[in-house]
Amino acid sequence: MPQQLAIIVLVDVANALETKTLQGNTYLFDNMKLQGSSGQGTGELVTAIHGSYWADGSQATEQVLNWLPYSLGSIPPTVPRGYEADRARETDRQALRELETLVLKPPGQSDDTAAQLNQIQRSLGTRTKTTRRTRGPSSQKVLDITGQVISFDGTAGHSFPAPVITDIYGEAVDKKIMYPAEYGSPDMVTDGWYWSATVDSTRTGTYAYTMAVQLHRLVTIGGDWTWEPVDLTCDSALKITSEPKRNAFTKAGVGMLPIPPVAF
Repeated sequence: MPQQLAIIVLVDVANALETKTLQGNTYLFDNMKLQGSSGQGTGELVTAIHGSYWADGSQATEQVLNWLPYSLGSIPPTVPRGYEADRARETDRQALRELETLVLKPPGQSDDTAAQLNQIQRSLGTRTKTTRRTRGPSSQKVLDITGQVISFDGTAGHSFPAPVITDIYGEAVDKKIMYPAEYGSPDMVTDGWYWSATVDSTRTGTYAYTMAVQLHRLVTIGGDWTWEPVDLTCDSALKITSEPKRNAFTKAGVGMLPIPPVAF
C-alpha cells in the first residue's frame, strides 16, 4: 500500500496580499522530517521521498503526496465546513428576535429606536459577494479570527479564507516524476477538495515543482464588499532516494521470518 505523505502549506495571507508575493510569506511542513526532509517551516521545503525496490529491481511501492493549504492568523482549520454559514444564520436569527422585541415595545418608552435599529444592523455584519474567477469562498458574512460576525469598514481586522491550490506544475511534473490531480472529498475540514499526487519513487534525484495558489482579499465593487482572487505562486521540491526492500526484523531481504528454537 502506498505511503501517504502530507505537506502543509501555511500562508500569511494578510502580508502576502500586501507585498503581492508568497516569497517569505509561506511556511511549508511535511511529516518526513525524521526521514531527511529539509527546510521545515520555511518556503524552501525539500520533501524526502524514500523509494524501495524488490530484489529483482522492480518497484516495491509508490508514494502518495497530499497538499493541505491553510491561512495563518485566521479561523482555525479544525472547525467543520459550514461554520461560517452557521454563524451567519445565528446572527440573522438574533436580529429577528431583537426586531420583534423592538416592535412589541410598549408605546411611550423613551428608548432611541433609531439607535437600536443601527445596533441591530451592525450586529448583522457585512455580507460579501464573490467574482466569477474565484475558487475560494462563496457569498458569506465577514468574520474575525475568533469566528464572530463583524461589520466590516475596510480597516477592521478580519479572517481570510484559506488559500486555494489551483495547479501544481514544473520539473517534477514535466519529467513524469509525480502525477498531481485535484480530488473531491467528503472531509468536513478541507472544504471538499484537495490536491494529491502519486510519485514514481524509482527515479532518484531532486526535482522542483511550483504550486499556483489563489488568495482572496476584500474590495468594494459596485458598492458591495467582494472577495477578489489574487493568484500567486510558490516553489518546493522532492528529493527521491531508493534502497532495497528489507525485512524490518532481520534487516535482510524480504522473506520468511526466522523462527528461534523453542526449549521444551
